[in-house]
Amino acid sequence: MPATDPDPHALELAETAAAAFRDAHGEEPDGLWAAPGRVNLIGEHTDYNDGFVMPFALPFYAAVAASRAEEWSFHSTYGNGETVRATELDGVEGWAAYLAGTAWALNESGFPVGPARIALHSDVPVGGGLSSSAAIECAVLIALADLYGHEIDRGEAARIAQKAENEYVGAPTGVLDQSASLLCEAGHVMFMDCRDLSREQVPFDLAAEGLAMLVVDTQAPHRHADGEYAARRADCEEAARQLGVASLRDAPRHAKLDDDQLNKRMHHVVTENDRVLKTVEILRTGRVAGIGDLLTASHVSLRDDYEVSSIELDTAVDAAIGAGALGARMTGGGFGGSAIALVEAAAAGKVEDAVISAAAQAGLPVPRVFVARAAQGAHRVR
Repeated sequence: MPATDPDPHALELAETAAAAFRDAHGEEPDGLWAAPGRVNLIGEHTDYNDGFVMPFALPFYAAVAASRAEEWSFHSTYGNGETVRATELDGVEGWAAYLAGTAWALNESGFPVGPARIALHSDVPVGGGLSSSAAIECAVLIALADLYGHEIDRGEAARIAQKAENEYVGAPTGVLDQSASLLCEAGHVMFMDCRDLSREQVPFDLAAEGLAMLVVDTQAPHRHADGEYAARRADCEEAARQLGVASLRDAPRHAKLDDDQLNKRMHHVVTENDRVLKTVEILRTGRVAGIGDLLTASHVSLRDDYEVSSIELDTAVDAAIGAGALGARMTGGGFGGSAIALVEAAAAGKVEDAVISAAAQAGLPVPRVFVARAAQGAHRVR
């Protein structure tokens, strides 16, 4: 049984995964598990620089139904309901790589798991910068850990899921996404130090202050595994090397390098860490409205210093602020994906209309806009 009551929406999705499992295998699964996508409130591209982040879980989940088996079988409700079978974990490609890679990472990390049948159903938007891949990895990880009797610390589990993404799938992401999916709590934003994975659950009650957080999925997919994301990480590693520090977390505030591009990358990381710390201070006092300017400053830094924004993201952020948002920023890896806007609840509709109208005027895809709530992290559903 789950340690806490399952999120009702996670349960609904898991039942769909169970039905897909029955259709594929003609029997009931041994259990159901779910892990959420996430929004990062602030602290972008700081995770792989040993910095600070502040994610919260979204009420969108990857749900899996699973049982121990004689060979690997990965089934998904995506598309035509494809099933991928494998006798070995090596060489699995496409969407199934996220499942096989998680099993591989568990084995590589000293938590041996054998074959399993896994059916996946997810409503985390794909390509929206809301961690659809991490949600899959984390759901599969807690399922396999349960099936094969492993008690794994959630912080260590996040590192294992990250290993799957980095070394099996080939996307050089930090640990933010997996940590958020595994560790976030309902009604809270998680302040985390990515160096030691220490964390604090900070109350995040927007409704009590008459506020709302809009998420704008620009419908412009981003791709973490492409060369641009890897290039930013390489820039940060080179800047740290030239400074003689372990990571840009340790960069002196007024450090200066000869390379202008490396300076810009370093400036973003240093100032973004400061913005996270200021955001934590404000939220601890319960004054959520006070973080608006920090969100907007984060976007400017990501756009100008880190150069990971896009016309879709900039259009959404500018339109939201123009319509009265208290602050707005891109969230996620960038190059497309989603933005967030902190708004007065009564003005949410006005801001949403402005964002959609601005996209239409610019000839961009119609964005999907929704109000976010801080949801429950990964858990066993049944």
